Amino acid sequence: MADKYQGEFYCVKCKDKRETEGDVVVSENGRRMAKATCPVCGTKLNRILGKA
Repeated sequence: MADKYQGEFYCVKCKDKRETEGDVVVSENGRRMAKATCPVCGTKLNRILGKA
């Protein structure tokens, strides 16, 4: 899957919402997730998008 997700992610380390772009992947239990990195601190960001 080569989908992209453009939107808000919550950074746990910064404790703030960040606007960035990430790749859409399917988790082991079938849920779609967007994965990106925080543009400020470099922490991995995850956002659950729902089932496809």
